Amino acid sequence: MDNDLRVQAAPDYAAVVLGNLSEPFPHSAHHTQVSAEDRPTPEQIHPAFYTSFDWHSCVHMHWLGVSLLGGTPGSPLGGAAPEGASDGGAAAWVDGPTEASLRAAVGANLRPAKLAVERDYLLGNPSWERPYGWAWLMRLAATCSASSDAQLREWGTALEPLVDAVADLSAAWMQKAQYPVRHGLHTNAAFGVGYMLDAFRSLGRVDAAKACEEAARGWFGNDRGWPGDWELSGQDFLSAGLSEADLMRRVLSADDFASWFAAFLPGLSVESQILQPVSVTDETDGYLVHLHGLNLTRAGQVARIVATLRESGSAEASSAAAVLSESLDPLLKAGLLGLQSGDFMSTHWLASFAWDALGSVAALD
Repeated sequence: MDNDLRVQAAPDYAAVVLGNLSEPFPHSAHHTQVSAEDRPTPEQIHPAFYTSFDWHSCVHMHWLGVSLLGGTPGSPLGGAAPEGASDGGAAAWVDGPTEASLRAAVGANLRPAKLAVERDYLLGNPSWERPYGWAWLMRLAATCSASSDAQLREWGTALEPLVDAVADLSAAWMQKAQYPVRHGLHTNAAFGVGYMLDAFRSLGRVDAAKACEEAARGWFGNDRGWPGDWELSGQDFLSAGLSEADLMRRVLSADDFASWFAAFLPGLSVESQILQPVSVTDETDGYLVHLHGLNLTRAGQVARIVATLRESGSAEASSAAAVLSESLDPLLKAGLLGLQSGDFMSTHWLASFAWDALGSVAALD
């Protein structure tokens, strides 16, 4: 697996982003009404992120769009960006006309006035989209802010008030949460905290990053004997165990992580259920198609865990890395097949997970 997979996928994924950002309906609203009159349209309370079926999917569709514009480095494509849009930074992964369309679609939403409404909603509803939506929002902000592209950095600046909000909200939550959420859906604690930690580090938010590190150690540092053969539930799109390991590799040294991982998943083999691809029986069922995402998130997590294990010189690290490496290709191929259905229950979110997994696999190679 290498960067060529992203080159091949980029035009299709760009079309997915453009389609999603122009689709306000169907929409799954997660707004809690406080009166009979409290019936806002999605666009009224979420003027930046009201398409793509739901708020968090819209956020990570923006992340995918920004990544395709050069927020994810490594594109082999050359050529100049539209005049005034770039300062000669990282090349986009798509051709000029597609790049222009993406810039227009994303830029129409990442405006300070719209984002101010989004910030106020987060602050007014402090447990809303916790932590999954927060994590994707922080990834979006970090990707924009770290870019060498002037327009993307401008969007990163516009997102700073939301970073402030999530930094405060997440620190307050992690301080009071005695126990992590361990299942394989949106409220999984390890998945969200892992990506928030990456983003806060990238953004220089030292206190918020420290809060994530402390929560990870407190919640998961002593975990042993994870039941990897039992963790799968029928509508998971996250591996609870691998999400936890993917977080702990971020806060431990490579050697310490290798020891932790050996105790966390003892007896891991290529036959272990936690490493097996899963299938979907109905592409139109919004919950069953989560299993496509499970294949992709497992692939990305496996790749990142392998990268950390390779930094350790221990025998147990080498053995675990070999087992995980053997599972990587089947998981990734099974996940990528999920994008072929074209059904909206998959397309409103799955391409983001595919791009994420492909990037982690490419970095490993």
